[in-house]
Amino acid sequence: MSSGKIHRYASEQAVVTWDAARCIHAAECVHGLPEAFDPAAKPWIRPEEADTASLADVVNRCPSGALRMQYPDGASAMTAPPLNTGHVTRDGPTHLRGNLALVHREQTVEDTRITLCRCGRSQNKPYCDLSHRKSGFHDAGTLPVEVPAPPGTDLSATLTIKLIPNGPVHCAGPLALRGSDGHTSFSDQTFLCRCGASQNKPYCDGTHRKIGFTG
Repeated sequence: MSSGKIHRYASEQAVVTWDAARCIHAAECVHGLPEAFDPAAKPWIRPEEADTASLADVVNRCPSGALRMQYPDGASAMTAPPLNTGHVTRDGPTHLRGNLALVHREQTVEDTRITLCRCGRSQNKPYCDLSHRKSGFHDAGTLPVEVPAPPGTDLSATLTIKLIPNGPVHCAGPLALRGSDGHTSFSDQTFLCRCGASQNKPYCDGTHRKIGFTG
């Protein structure tokens, strides 16, 4: 699923695409492979400047999913980790990684990395667009308790992400949510706040109804 214009950069070894609307400027690519990702150059992505393995490794580090890569034969270079994880950041978004299926606007799109807005102010919902910085959103991003996965849980099963209209994000499937304090809580049914006003962040507590959240 594209949230904006997709920019395409090709070499003989790879095709790298960049969705500018999903980019949160984490700079994993710039720090990881500066010869291929240079914001001061034109074009700023030059896949021919790196070997294919290194390029795939760095593209897979992109936390937002703004970067993707394919081989010349059309095969995807994107790899999903064996465990679906969510990292709740302090005063910022939630980074999801894994075997993801986002259901949005009557479309279902498979992905391996998504950065979800938590402040409720993004103009590109459900994705983060860094509005939390301008809005002064504050939340420690901690989890109250640790909950381990039950024995025998298939941790690689698909995590289906649905947006409840004017409400939370419903994550159906195995998800190990990690707070900024390092605590991890597992659940196969997780409702994450996306209005920014829950008193039980990162979880939904129904506050979206009181404040008239739309999205």
